[in-house]
Amino acid sequence: MKAHQSSFFDGGKRLQMTESIELTIQSLQAYLPDHPDVGIAWSGGKDSTATLTMIVWLIESRKIPRPRSLTVFYADTRQELPPLAIAAEQIMDELRERGIRVEVVTAPMDKRFMVYILGRGVPPPNNNTLRWCTRQIKIDPMQAALTERIAEFDGKFLMITGVRQGESAIRDQRIEMSCGKDGAECGQGWYQKVLPDAKGLSGILATLAPLLHMRVCHVWEWLKHWAPLVEFGDWSTAMIADAYGGDEAEEINARTGCIGCPLAAEDTALNTLLRNPAWAYLSPLLGLRVLWRELREPKNRIKKAGLERLKDGSIAKNPQRMGPLTLEARLMGLERVLGIQAACNAAANAQGRPRISLINAEEEARIRELIAAGTWPDGWEGDEPSAETVMPIVYQNGAVQPLLFSAEEAS
Repeated sequence: MKAHQSSFFDGGKRLQMTESIELTIQSLQAYLPDHPDVGIAWSGGKDSTATLTMIVWLIESRKIPRPRSLTVFYADTRQELPPLAIAAEQIMDELRERGIRVEVVTAPMDKRFMVYILGRGVPPPNNNTLRWCTRQIKIDPMQAALTERIAEFDGKFLMITGVRQGESAIRDQRIEMSCGKDGAECGQGWYQKVLPDAKGLSGILATLAPLLHMRVCHVWEWLKHWAPLVEFGDWSTAMIADAYGGDEAEEINARTGCIGCPLAAEDTALNTLLRNPAWAYLSPLLGLRVLWRELREPKNRIKKAGLERLKDGSIAKNPQRMGPLTLEARLMGLERVLGIQAACNAAANAQGRPRISLINAEEEARIRELIAAGTWPDGWEGDEPSAETVMPIVYQNGAVQPLLFSAEEAS
């Protein structure tokens, strides 16, 4: 009689840590032989860091084949929570000591978050009409780095990601629709031959998520207890838990984003971090969200005065829409951010804690240069009226609704 083979669904049995690692090994053994050149996309967060450190350990312990080449692409948005940024620097040193190639992927200077807002005057992102940040400071730079690296090879390049089921409901739906794509079998990770939105990479890029099956408790078990041990790589991963809630990271299952993220309803990650006494000195960072909200206000912006024709001849949908930040608002914002940075670093020096960098010297110089040059986003001249100006309403069809009272009469 054939022995019964256990599955994920047997009596609700949950995977154990060693079983999770074994599934990861099987996934990599299945696909690495077909892809001699491998890259690992690394954000510095818990899932991608667990993926990175586990794979390097598996290679070094000869549990999976060693690729012909291995490149780690670190997405440095310049907006990460301090514990994640500090841990990433330490892990990059550990990777380079092993002879592993690390590419730090950062947006071009004028498209970095702080420079784009305070230098070019683009308002902070919002969830309704202006969500520009993720693609600009993370996705586009990573795609450019990948394209450049892949051009060096004649075979199919395998990109490994830290995607894990349960991290996002929307992501899970996408996984369910394609988990069997391109010959992948259940338990072998989420394998795709081509990135869904890859440009010019068709046929030469495949992706694999070998930790797809891992429970969040296993991720924390690896980062906090296994990876720091010499026999599993001696990695500097324990600090990452601080960014997610310290000893309670697993229980609260927090997610992280940019410092003072303007898109989040509440800055849960930063609030959680500041409850840790070791990181409480960073409390001035709470002022960032206050600043982003303030910069979106009409008093700090200009607006279109009336009917506007676009380059293609069409009429703008919102003829009197609010636009970029005034030069004065940008200078105010720059000084506020530098003040927050200085307050955090003064406390860091006093307490012997790590310093932070919100705006470095090169970025500050570029911001001041753009402001001094009177730089405006495309389609704006800078001579438009203040967004606080009261004026007749202009509709898209050209109709005008006059003011019932003048500004002086209204006051």
